[in-house]
Amino acid sequence: MRMFVSLLVLSLFSLAFSNENASSYILPRPLIFETHELKSAAAVDVDGDDSVNANCTSWRFAAETNNLAPWKTIPAECAGYVKDYLMGKGYVVDLERVSEEAKVYASSFGFGGDDGKDTWIFDIDETLLSNLPYYLEHGCGLEVFDHTKFDKWVEKGVAPAIAPSLKLYEKVKDLGYKVILLTGRRENHRVITIENLINAGFNNWDALILRSLDDDHKTATIFKSEKRDEMVKEGYRIRGNSGDQWSDLLGFAMSERSFKLPNPMYYIP
Repeated sequence: MRMFVSLLVLSLFSLAFSNENASSYILPRPLIFETHELKSAAAVDVDGDDSVNANCTSWRFAAETNNLAPWKTIPAECAGYVKDYLMGKGYVVDLERVSEEAKVYASSFGFGGDDGKDTWIFDIDETLLSNLPYYLEHGCGLEVFDHTKFDKWVEKGVAPAIAPSLKLYEKVKDLGYKVILLTGRRENHRVITIENLINAGFNNWDALILRSLDDDHKTATIFKSEKRDEMVKEGYRIRGNSGDQWSDLLGFAMSERSFKLPNPMYYIP
């Protein structure tokens, strides 16, 4: 009897993991990403537009969560997807969500002794100001980022405000935070940057920090970490930090909480 039961169990075990039944119990093989290229496995049962949408949604998720870096351009097959996202409701809703969550957090505690040391840091490009008009002319991430072309755009001083970020900015100011703008823009763009910010509705910040010539060789992460460290050593409490790039948020002397705005176009180390 025991031998019969053993044979029966062995037969069922073999049947359950046979080639004919394995597909019912094993998840489809995941998408494979290599730098900026997309490769979909044969086991993914999607095709046509659905396949592109699924692959590009997965790619954007990986990019936004910093699982894909470093990369230089978006996948060619995602050009239309990224443009539609940036021009559609999804981008706006994502921006609004980040802004609302940041406002809730900013309002969640009292200031330490009202000493003017509670600080909020904002990046500028794709955080306070939108350069979408520029990117629409340059493939929305399909072209390798060109600092020279981008600088010419910056010098026009016409970048519009990102509306949800403007609301957050005003809320943070009303709550009494010291607002510091920390940007990768160069010092020679200070005047046009100030004009652009004011024209877009941003006023009364406490400090605007740009790259000096001595900072040109530094990565964005190192440059911004060093500037935050200077603030901390001066006794400032960095309560919040808003930026569209992980290099705005990571490194050392980090804020108590960081808020990552969506940006599927570029990775800047």
